[in-house]
Amino acid sequence: MERKFYIYLSLRKLHQLTQEEVSERVGVSRQALAKWENGETMPDIEKCVLLAELYNVTLDDLVNYTKDELGLSVPPK
Repeated sequence: MERKFYIYLSLRKLHQLTQEEVSERVGVSRQALAKWENGETMPDIEKCVLLAELYNVTLDDLVNYTKDELGLSVPPK
């Protein structure tokens, strides 16, 4: 199964937020966020909920997103 880590970086850049801003809002270190964006690790479900709320997307779109299906952006909820 293909890792879909690029969604975390894409949404952060789309919302013009820094890693520091996002990590503070979801309660993780900047290093943890960087690992999500690089595909080294994945956020747990609680952090996914917070990310979905922050970026105003559905949890389903956040975790099931594919670039081919949805284009460059994830639709707002």
